[in-house]
Amino acid sequence: MVVPHRILDGLRCVRIIVVARRGCGYNAGLLSAQAACLPFPGHLSTRIPNMGLDQSWFSEPCEPCGCAISLKLKRKLHDEQSPYQRLEIYQTATFGNLMVLDGCVMLTQRDNFIYHEMMAHPALHAHPDPRRVVIIGGGDCGTLREVLKHEAVKEVWQIDIDERVTRLAERYFPELCESNGDPRAHLRFEDGIAWVAAAAAGYYDIIIVDSTDPVGPAEGLFREPFYRDCRRALGRQGILVQQSESPLLHVELIRKMRAAMLRAGSTSVQTLHFPQPTYPSGWWSATLAYGAEPPQSWRSTQVSTRYYSEAVHRGALALPAYLLEALGS
Repeated sequence: MVVPHRILDGLRCVRIIVVARRGCGYNAGLLSAQAACLPFPGHLSTRIPNMGLDQSWFSEPCEPCGCAISLKLKRKLHDEQSPYQRLEIYQTATFGNLMVLDGCVMLTQRDNFIYHEMMAHPALHAHPDPRRVVIIGGGDCGTLREVLKHEAVKEVWQIDIDERVTRLAERYFPELCESNGDPRAHLRFEDGIAWVAAAAAGYYDIIIVDSTDPVGPAEGLFREPFYRDCRRALGRQGILVQQSESPLLHVELIRKMRAAMLRAGSTSVQTLHFPQPTYPSGWWSATLAYGAEPPQSWRSTQVSTRYYSEAVHRGALALPAYLLEALGS
């Protein structure tokens, strides 16, 4: 991301102050969000009153949403403060290793494959010839791994400001980093907004924005000027992909985000949805913005996946009635 994978995925969630992360509660009027995430510094988590959870649980409550995510812990594996955020790694009882940035869940070993596959494969199958791909954020390298499964891809640039996220992923989530040494991969630890602004015009086929809430350093990733820079850097058939929060909790954000993408020059947009058990509401989405009309069929590949398939792709684009109405689709 422009900021770490999750500051763009870790946006600032500290104690009672808040500049929240993915879905941790914010004013969904796109681009100027206020956070309200209440992480627990130094866990082995803090007990949540009246919930019966003790110190052996990690909990991420979303106060404005009136809900929380909790995971049973075995032990803390790592804790450090990078120049950008606090990074914690836990071993959980049933979800494998857990990475937490500024008190908010970034990923677990058990369910991250759903998010990473749905951020990568729909666009890669929709583009007729995806040779050059950019990932803004994605410091855990899971999206990078999925992109590199496609033989058609010749080069991938991953731009994430916080190198420590990647180094800890290499140590505690090695399965996500197994393609980091691929000669097609270029890892850059710098500001993603500035990188895209300076990118060559019309050179890239797909840009994947693996970010978090439009708060603090990530706010610029959800603004029309950034979308214009992305559209300028993409070829005529280029596709921009951005995670777009919970389709249950953040409908207004999705609506305004789609409108900003269209104003920035995209000809059409599609939002797809998928389960994500350890993110707020357990339901997540990604929005694709096209330079040409969306294809009615997709490239056939032999890519190995655990969640994504052509049938899942098609089904994920079928939005529920309330969302269609809200988005004006």
